[in-house]
Amino acid sequence: MSGTTLPDDLRLLADPTRARIVNLILQSTGGRMLVGALTAELGLRQPTVSHHLKVLHEGGFLDRHPVGRTVGYSVSPARISRVQDLLQDSPGGEMTPGVLERISADLADRFAGTFSPETVDRYVRESHALLADRARVTRYLPSLTSRFAADRLEALASSETAASSETEASAHVPEVLFVCVQNAGRSQLAAGILRHLGGDRVRVRSAGSAPADTVRGVIVGALDEIGVAVGGEFPKPLTDEVVRAADVVVTMGCGDACPVYPGKRYLDWELDDPVGLPLDRVREIRDQIDARVRELLASIT
Repeated sequence: MSGTTLPDDLRLLADPTRARIVNLILQSTGGRMLVGALTAELGLRQPTVSHHLKVLHEGGFLDRHPVGRTVGYSVSPARISRVQDLLQDSPGGEMTPGVLERISADLADRFAGTFSPETVDRYVRESHALLADRARVTRYLPSLTSRFAADRLEALASSETAASSETEASAHVPEVLFVCVQNAGRSQLAAGILRHLGGDRVRVRSAGSAPADTVRGVIVGALDEIGVAVGGEFPKPLTDEVVRAADVVVTMGCGDACPVYPGKRYLDWELDDPVGLPLDRVREIRDQIDARVRELLASIT
C-alpha cells in the first residue's frame, strides 16, 4: 500500500495478535508460514487469524503464496526492515534547551587535563549534528549525542597518545574498528561478538559510511540468541579520529569510504547485508561473522 504514513503503520501493528503473527513469520524457517500453522501457534480460530492476515496483506506488510489448497504468508521483502523497526519501536527523548551545554560541561570535567572545554564543546555540537542530520537519529538523541561525543574524544586521545609515546607493545590494548554502510547490521554483529569474546583485552568500535537511524531489531535478536548483548549500541557516522585510533580496520561493503592511514591493518570481509533478510539467513551471516571474529581475536591477542 504505497503512501502509507507512520501512524497507519503503527496502527496496523499495534494490535498484539498482528504483531505476533508478523514475529512468527519473521522467525520461521524460510520466512514463510501456512495459515494452519499460524492458527495452531496462536491458539485462535482460523477465521480470526485469516482476518488479521488479510488486513496485513492489504496493508502491504505480507505477501500471499497459494500452496495447494491452503495459503502461506511471508513478510514483503520491501517492508522487512520497516516491520522490524516498528516492532522494536519505542519513544525517545526530546532535545530540551540547554542540554548540549550540559553535555559539554559534563564531558569537559571528564576530559579535564586532556582537552580544553572549547574542544569538548565543538565535538559535542558536531556529534549532535552528525547524528541528527546524517544518521537521522530521532530517538534518545541527547544521550546518544553524549555517548558519541565521548567515544570520539576517547579515540582522539588514544590516537594522540599513541603518536607521542613510546609505550611498549606488550602494554598496548589493540583497537578494532568495524565499518559497514548503515552500521545497523554487519558491523554491529561483529562489534558485539568481539566485545563479548575479547572483554578488556581489546577495544572495539563500529561506524557506518551512511548510517541508519537505529540498530535493526533482527540484529539485536540474532545476537541475543547466542548470549551477546548489544548494550545500547547505535549507528554512528564514520569519523576520522576513530580510524586513526584503530590498529585494525575491518570494512564490510562500504567501498572506499574509509580513509587509509599507514601502519594500520586493513581487512575487507565480503558478507551479505543481513538487513531485510529472513531470520534464518541473518543467523547464517551472524555465524560467518562469529568465525571471522574469533580468528581476528586470536591474531591480535
